[in-house]
Amino acid sequence: MNEENLLIEGRNAVLEAFRSGKTIDKLYILDGCRDGPVQTILREARRRDTVVTFLPRERLDQMTQTKNHQGVIAQAAAYGYVEVDEILRRAREKGEPPFLILLDGIEDPHNLGAIIRTANLAGAHGVIIPKRRAVGLTAVVARTSAGALNYTPVAKTSNLKTTMEKLKQEGLWFVCADMGGESMYRLDLTGPIGLVIGNEGTGVSRLVKETCDMTAAIPMRGDIDSLNASVAAGVLAYEIVRQRLALSK
Repeated sequence: MNEENLLIEGRNAVLEAFRSGKTIDKLYILDGCRDGPVQTILREARRRDTVVTFLPRERLDQMTQTKNHQGVIAQAAAYGYVEVDEILRRAREKGEPPFLILLDGIEDPHNLGAIIRTANLAGAHGVIIPKRRAVGLTAVVARTSAGALNYTPVAKTSNLKTTMEKLKQEGLWFVCADMGGESMYRLDLTGPIGLVIGNEGTGVSRLVKETCDMTAAIPMRGDIDSLNASVAAGVLAYEIVRQRLALSK
């Protein structure tokens, strides 16, 4: 995927892109499709003077990168990355202790999209990903995030460990997901925190894990002993949410 020429696919993802104020260069709609959701998208396009082209299914199928365009494809500039400081500023503006999600080598765009969606719903202020050996913000990521990518800032860093050390100077503590760690229910996950999720196959790398202050294990009661990376991120993110809510009562 060329991140300089992003295609946003799927009705919900395209509509959320419009509503977030993102500039859509061109909108491609399945010829003859005029149902309610498509009409809503067309209204948003007309409000912004977006060029709309109706195409046959064969042409949309040739354009698609996700294989699930739902009759709607938008062409937009690539999603921009922010600086880490911008994420911290977002937390300050909300008057909240920073809550960041850091991803150590996530390679599956579906996992990245799902984690960005969870980050938004859990109230995380942003996501940090490495520049190398990890997936970037592709069309699949955008669609899997179900529009959350338009609202959740993502920063790229050349060295995750160094970034964590700098964030520690800002008062953040770091917890990483690890099967050999302490039960997440026994850890204090309140206050300024960064949640670190590792690679789908190898987990959190050694240097990043050594930089973390805590390792959190998710209790397992089934016959297998691991969770998908995005599911693990969701479980731990909402334990952080639970503890924050309990503290505020």
